[in-house]
Amino acid sequence: MHFQRKIIPFSLICLAILMQITNMYREMEIRGCVAIPTKSLDRNGVVPQSSVVTGLLKELLLIKSTEEHGYFLAITKLKSIGNGEFEDESGDVLFSVAFHCRTFLPVNGEIMLGVVHKIHRRGVFLRCGPMKYIYLSAQKMPNFYYAQWKAQEIFISDDHSRIENDVVIRFVVFTVRWRKKHWDIERDFMILASLEGDCLGPVSLPGSDELEL
Repeated sequence: MHFQRKIIPFSLICLAILMQITNMYREMEIRGCVAIPTKSLDRNGVVPQSSVVTGLLKELLLIKSTEEHGYFLAITKLKSIGNGEFEDESGDVLFSVAFHCRTFLPVNGEIMLGVVHKIHRRGVFLRCGPMKYIYLSAQKMPNFYYAQWKAQEIFISDDHSRIENDVVIRFVVFTVRWRKKHWDIERDFMILASLEGDCLGPVSLPGSDELEL
């Protein structure tokens, strides 16, 4: 297992120890601070541990992903919560935290599964776990042709395999771009997919459950 220390440039996280599981999945030990408003104090002037955990989860949801480490999927272990320190300027109580977090970083060349959710003449859009912006161009679908079938837009191949809404597609990632802010896309990855290769294409019929990471 590979270990690597990283400085991560945002407020919550100051130090991480990276434990690589696969090319895309990683387990990280992260240390940082969580700010809790004083209104969360109980009648004894103490911040409940549950409020610190809730604040930590909200912070990770806001961060969502980073270009270097990918999507923050889940906290797998809470190691420690330090003593709170009052911050005069903001009026918040700061708690140091240490926890393990599972992350997912899409990389070029990886084979993945995605669910079709939108089709047009030039290509299709897929979803896969936290990734909402996966585009498969018609130019990257060898032997598939755009067609209208029963008032639906589909792509059909020479062997009559169909790409339509809710079908699961096995694809290869050939371009990955992270966007901090781009139109309505914020702190998210944009993926270009391809079916150029062996054993790529539709793997199920409509009605299959969407895959979760």
